[in-house]
Amino acid sequence: MNRLRVGPQTDFKTMPIAEARRQSDAATIPWSDGAPEMRMRNLTVDADGHEMRARLYLPVEGPIVSPILYIHGGGWTFGSIDTHDGTMRNLAEAAQRPVLGIDYRLAPEHPFPAPLDDVLTAIAFVETGGLGTQISAHDMAIAGDSAGANLALAALLARRDRRLPQLASAALFYGCYAPDFTTASHAEFGDGAYLLTSVNMRWYWTNFLGREGADTTSLAAPVRSDLSGLPPLYLSAAGLDPLRDDTLQLAQKLAASGVSFRCDHVPGVVHGCLRMTRELDAARTMIRAGADFIVSQCNEKNLGGTQSWSAANS
Repeated sequence: MNRLRVGPQTDFKTMPIAEARRQSDAATIPWSDGAPEMRMRNLTVDADGHEMRARLYLPVEGPIVSPILYIHGGGWTFGSIDTHDGTMRNLAEAAQRPVLGIDYRLAPEHPFPAPLDDVLTAIAFVETGGLGTQISAHDMAIAGDSAGANLALAALLARRDRRLPQLASAALFYGCYAPDFTTASHAEFGDGAYLLTSVNMRWYWTNFLGREGADTTSLAAPVRSDLSGLPPLYLSAAGLDPLRDDTLQLAQKLAASGVSFRCDHVPGVVHGCLRMTRELDAARTMIRAGADFIVSQCNEKNLGGTQSWSAANS
């Protein structure tokens, strides 16, 4: 993967946030070209005083069953249903399940807990008939990449703490679960030779945390919470990612908490690789693994089981 080593990148930290987002979108939206064609429906979610843009992906005909709510990455600062359109289409195709993506509010204008509140609102939107029929949380799953994986995990914990019905499962792709920059993967890959830098990750966390400090024990850093009582989880860690150890540490804590999970450590791929399915077999394999895990849990409603580890070498 030496060809993925990159030279100097645009420093979004030095420009107005609107311009940074414009440039980021221009660079990332084209990655969705070539994703599977399917029916899509644009929606609006009323989120207590503001409206969220949403998009429903429908890979099969018939009633909407077992939908997957997808939470996009982008450091809580960038990203949208447009930048992750291809990822959601690929996930819907792999799972043969509807996928709903949302434009949650972004930091730094809207720091924690605003993005999490929007995710929780989206879950309630599905439960209460926003997709045309009421759907039990037990028939739903959630998925997300990077910052979206953080929010997906936090949403599961928030629903547990509020004693709300739990979702069937989740797929969390190369997430960031606490502002910890002392890990071996940050030391090895944080210089940005493989796209993501530790410096930029600190900026993203600062944007997201707002008034909360890096020592927060809130759901902004969900791995620091009690993880018991969660549904079965699929985790994937990218081998060339400064955030690799976030996922591996989460897996260790899930094991200690008795939560059923599968964790794939995928060597040779970088942070953000889910959007590289045109070029990387490993990215397609990662999406397929997450989709298969979710489908198996939605079909079997098996909330027990044992922990497992695996390595994807494709």
